[in-house]
Amino acid sequence: MNATKNNSFSPEGELKGTKSVALILGGSSGLGLATANKLASEGFDIIVVHRDRRSDLSDIERSFEEIKAYKVKFINFNLDATNPEKRVEILEGIRKFLPFGKKLKVMVHSIAKGNLKPMFPVDKSSLGSSDFHLTLDAMAISLYDWARDLVEADLFADDARIVSFTSEGNTKALPNYGAVSAAKAALEAITRNMALEFAPLGIKANCIQAGVTDTASFKMIPDSDNIKKAALNRNPHGRLTTPEDVANAVYLLTTDEAKWITGTVIKVDGGESLR
Repeated sequence: MNATKNNSFSPEGELKGTKSVALILGGSSGLGLATANKLASEGFDIIVVHRDRRSDLSDIERSFEEIKAYKVKFINFNLDATNPEKRVEILEGIRKFLPFGKKLKVMVHSIAKGNLKPMFPVDKSSLGSSDFHLTLDAMAISLYDWARDLVEADLFADDARIVSFTSEGNTKALPNYGAVSAAKAALEAITRNMALEFAPLGIKANCIQAGVTDTASFKMIPDSDNIKKAALNRNPHGRLTTPEDVANAVYLLTTDEAKWITGTVIKVDGGESLR
């Protein structure tokens, strides 16, 4: 199993006996990492799945040390969460990691893997069918793949929460964003149906629509600097959304008080989308 070296939980974490376990898909940066930190600070044991290059692992390890500092159990898998064979391997690792009698309270989907290509001009560098398939599979359908397999493996706790991240591109057209926009719309549709059809299991599923957030994934969007400037002008609070803003909202959705919220898209943007 390709888990990063020294990723197992500490003895201190084992002794603490935290209340719940959270699985973060795409948890080594951006919204996923901020969510892992927030949930760890609230006593959740943390499982992170990420796919990163060896050259980036030293920085990522430092981020993971901050999570471990909360004295919770922690493990990470540097494997492709969108690969069905790797998913089987990770699920077995999760089963071994979970304490006896404990299951997953939270699954967070923060996979950002897709193509940011233009539709026009139509040439070799423009968006193709394979680009749509890759993006939809990674950023939308993988949410269901993971939820289905976790249900089948009986790894969800009672009253489990599933949270994924969408964007304003779900309804607005942006240059080069066609494949991701389609994936976000599909992600929301999948979430609504999971909320409906998994309800007998006690599972709640919601999307968070974050405002423009200055993450590594955002910087990959063509013309991101101008998008950021426009967001600052639109936001009544005069600042961008931060990963911590979004992580706080994820935590709220894990609480007992949020157990009647399901099948929704919740905006966490400080009013950016109001105008």
